Amino acid sequence: MSGAEVLDVAREAIWLTIQISAPVLIVGLVVGVVIGLFQALTQIQEQTLVYAPKIVAIFVALLIFLPMMAALMKAFMVQIAKRIAGL
Repeated sequence: MSGAEVLDVAREAIWLTIQISAPVLIVGLVVGVVIGLFQALTQIQEQTLVYAPKIVAIFVALLIFLPMMAALMKAFMVQIAKRIAGL
């Protein structure tokens, strides 16, 4: 395996990591911003108010996006296995 192929696999792995983590991170970010705006508008300064909705939203996002995440990881692993078999 040449250096270019190793860099290609590393690039694909990093891109896969971004694709897998982005949906959950975006949901957490949006929920955090919405709750932060709500707290600012209502002048509620309770720090623990953010955690419960964020945890629920991230859990729901995981349930929704888990099939896509698993399919992406499976496709990547099949590709890696084929490359290993081709050595």
